[in-house]
Amino acid sequence: MKQAFNNEKYLTLQKENILNRVNQFSGKLYLEFGGKLFDDYHASRVLPGFLPDSKLKVLLSLKDKVEIVIAINANHIQENKIRGDLNISYESEVLRLIDAFRASDLYVGSVCITMYNNLPSVIAFRRKLKNLGVKTYLSYDIPGYPHDVEKIISEQGFGKNDYIETKREIIVVTAPGPGSGKMATCLSQLYHENKRGIKAGYAKYETFPIWNIPLKDPVNLAYEAATADLADVNMIDPYHLEAYGKMAINYNRDVESFPVLKAMFNAIYDGNCPYKSPTDMGVNMAGFAIEDSEASAKASKDEIIRRYLDTLVLYRNGKATQEALDKIALLMRSLNITIADRPVVAKALEKKKKTGTESMALEFEDGTIVTSKTSPLLSAPAALLLNALKHLAKIDDKIVLIAPTVIEPVSKMKIENLGNHNPRLHADEALIALSISATLNPLAQEALNQLNNLAHLQAHSTVMLSEDDSKIFKKLKIDLTTEPEYYAHKLYTK
Repeated sequence: MKQAFNNEKYLTLQKENILNRVNQFSGKLYLEFGGKLFDDYHASRVLPGFLPDSKLKVLLSLKDKVEIVIAINANHIQENKIRGDLNISYESEVLRLIDAFRASDLYVGSVCITMYNNLPSVIAFRRKLKNLGVKTYLSYDIPGYPHDVEKIISEQGFGKNDYIETKREIIVVTAPGPGSGKMATCLSQLYHENKRGIKAGYAKYETFPIWNIPLKDPVNLAYEAATADLADVNMIDPYHLEAYGKMAINYNRDVESFPVLKAMFNAIYDGNCPYKSPTDMGVNMAGFAIEDSEASAKASKDEIIRRYLDTLVLYRNGKATQEALDKIALLMRSLNITIADRPVVAKALEKKKKTGTESMALEFEDGTIVTSKTSPLLSAPAALLLNALKHLAKIDDKIVLIAPTVIEPVSKMKIENLGNHNPRLHADEALIALSISATLNPLAQEALNQLNNLAHLQAHSTVMLSEDDSKIFKKLKIDLTTEPEYYAHKLYTK
């Protein structure tokens, strides 16, 4: 894939800008982190060259100054809210984040439970954190938030919240997902710091929308596609235009809430709000590191098509709305792109029509496409991986890498001993069988050596994959889409 983004330049600029913002205040900055820190694959897809862990690298370059506070909404604990891409609860994601930060040698100071209530599930989670040695603080629902500024900036508002004791200069406030109360946590801390004579600052670090590229740039439109379920809309920041005479891009929620935020800042900073626009609050420097806008536009258009196909599947499963689907379709029309611009879709459907069975296709960076079909011994996903590995290792397609004598006993065990109805090997089972074959077959080992080269290739299936197969494609970092169809007309597959 043609590179569009200079990641090293980005890391340097981002570190400098955050430090400049710290110095703008009294040496203490509450930095609200939006998006994903460890695995921002959306950014790496629309900005080829951006590394998924770039935000983490920025923090690591400042790690002696950084302290992490994780916010989680009590209502999300009660609802057992799930992070869709990982299929784990927000509670589990908090623990995963703590482990990941600690593994990276970043200091996690505490967890703040926002909108706190005394429900059993919330109390149990707080007890669990305490038993694990994690400090917890509480903040509460404030009637009239965010519009009743006088009440919010008082002892009956932010004053009711716990003061989170912090030790470092840069307090990164992050969360397992949207709606967790990151901004309210930051503003509450500014109130409490001000009471203690400390004029701490606030800033926001989000990659998208990118404020210094055009409103209708495909990169920014790809962000709208990614957040179609949230009804976010990119827009020109009117406050920035009025204050500086320059166009800057923000999104509707920040623009709509800025008058209230400005009033809060004025109350906290004794009438001296440090920002003239919502764009001023941001520290993102990604736009300055885009070096090939044509390459980023192509990648972003591809991403919008992927999002549309994904949303079709979510809609079929009752997890997306017609409005979200229509919004992405509108974005595609505005860019004059269609599903036909994703070549693997047509190839997979063509293979199904030719073979009369469920099929898949995978595209390599040079445009070569390999296909697979469901067979008596292998599922289409399993066969696709084997075909792709053969192609990468330059092994003749006619050569059998896994002998039927290896596959057949596994299939028999699945039916006779494990109670499965499907004898075919899933993708993970095929890879395990391949690794066993590699002990005796050098060609199987050559194929296995190519696994890492599957990352970021494009694939499409004529049916929704089972949970097991989907996980393997995700682990291999293959960009997968599927038709919104169930396998063999079954509503449940595993």
